[in-house]
Amino acid sequence: MRVIDANGEMLGVMSTRDAQKLADNQNLDLVEISPNAEPPVCKVMDFGKFRYEESVKQKMARKNASRTQLKEVKFGVNVEENDLQTKLRQIRDFIGEGHKVKVTLQYRGRENAHKELGFDVVNRVIKEVEEVAAVEQSPKLMGRMLGCVLVPRPATKPGGKGSQNKQPAPPPAPREG
Repeated sequence: MRVIDANGEMLGVMSTRDAQKLADNQNLDLVEISPNAEPPVCKVMDFGKFRYEESVKQKMARKNASRTQLKEVKFGVNVEENDLQTKLRQIRDFIGEGHKVKVTLQYRGRENAHKELGFDVVNRVIKEVEEVAAVEQSPKLMGRMLGCVLVPRPATKPGGKGSQNKQPAPPPAPREG
């Protein structure tokens, strides 16, 4: 097996028994790093310290990971224009923060007879926020509730497909004079 010492220096290829003696002489452990390599790679290290450092790295990764929440915005079938615009602004804010948004619309009373009115409202919401949000779950009727889920659109890169479609500016017309 190929052996690396505690300082990261290559000690070369040696037998398992010799590598274990070397680790024991330094009061350290022999840890197999890459078992699939040819020959396998082992490192002389303090395994307890290694496990502790790995757990600290995992905790930091969890701490720094952004958690997306599912935010819910409720509508009625007869929503007024100002209320609609306020709720659209809320949806844009939630999407801008990286959260998913569940759009729900509840039918009350005789509104159940006109389900298409609710679909019109939800489809309008989807159309209004389509530049920042994509539909993860299309509008679906569940009893007296109509719902869909919106997610943030992936950010487009500056050199991506969008910049290829732009036409270059025409050259200036020659001046006479």
